[in-house]
Amino acid sequence: MLEQVAPTGEQIELVGGGYRAVVTEGGALRLLEHRPDGGDPRALVDGFAEDAVPTGGRGQLLVPWPNRIGGAAYSFGGQDHRLPVTEPARGHASHGLVRWATWTPAERAADRVLLRHRLLARPGYPWTLDLETEYAVAADGLRVEQRAVNRSATPAPYASGAHPWLRASAGTAPTPGGALDGWRLTLPARTRLLVDDLLLPVGREDVAGTDADFRAGRAVGGTVLDYAFTDLDRGPDGRAVVDLRGPDGAGVRLWVDEHHRWLQLFSGDDGSDRARCGLAVEPMTAPPDAFRSGDDLVVLAPGERFAAAWGIAAG
Repeated sequence: MLEQVAPTGEQIELVGGGYRAVVTEGGALRLLEHRPDGGDPRALVDGFAEDAVPTGGRGQLLVPWPNRIGGAAYSFGGQDHRLPVTEPARGHASHGLVRWATWTPAERAADRVLLRHRLLARPGYPWTLDLETEYAVAADGLRVEQRAVNRSATPAPYASGAHPWLRASAGTAPTPGGALDGWRLTLPARTRLLVDDLLLPVGREDVAGTDADFRAGRAVGGTVLDYAFTDLDRGPDGRAVVDLRGPDGAGVRLWVDEHHRWLQLFSGDDGSDRARCGLAVEPMTAPPDAFRSGDDLVVLAPGERFAAAWGIAAG
């Protein structure tokens, strides 16, 4: 009998510093939990089961662009490029080219794994990138570093992102829809991106006085979140930190380094059966539609390397 393989391939368990993570062969963060000394484990992400295919981008890596490219077409270096439409309802190319790719463990230890994937040139993205993602757990939580090297003879447009869904309630069982309403969100962002009916950028807005201002921390309530935020306030270490906390005081924090100038927050109010069970807090090095606008887009020269880091910890 042939050995059965999970839908997301090999399941790689990492343990260290009171944390346990499971990363899949598809590169996704499937599970992250924290076990305080002598306590029960507490889930920090709204992930997916081992025998399931991730929905809503759960835990997946978004490379070589996060979010969407309007009309699945863009121009770069004097050439027009057309990508496959992966968001049919709006006609866009969504969340990059590696969500369903195979990543090879190149180095591994009990608390760390280094995954590699070579993204080959193709119609719509005629550049070859060597990609690495390193996941590691320690006493200060999970750290993720995403790296890329341009192996092509010409400059390549690039941005990176990821799609973790955070959970603030205690326990490990899935939380019924609507739990997000009672969670307290602190988001150190001064500006949000305004979008049209196709969710493409049309401008920017100061969050002051809007329902998207969570700088001082407040309950999410019934707020529907599907915005990209920027102008992030940072600490002395250059990190911006999002804090999500439940009524029981349990919390989870996501941090991003200085290369991540954008955060997409999404409450899942799109008809999904997982709506408001968690909050997607997506680190992004560039905003939606960056391949067309050029905003914060990284242009990798031949042989150039780029790396950006983010992480999650119990609050």
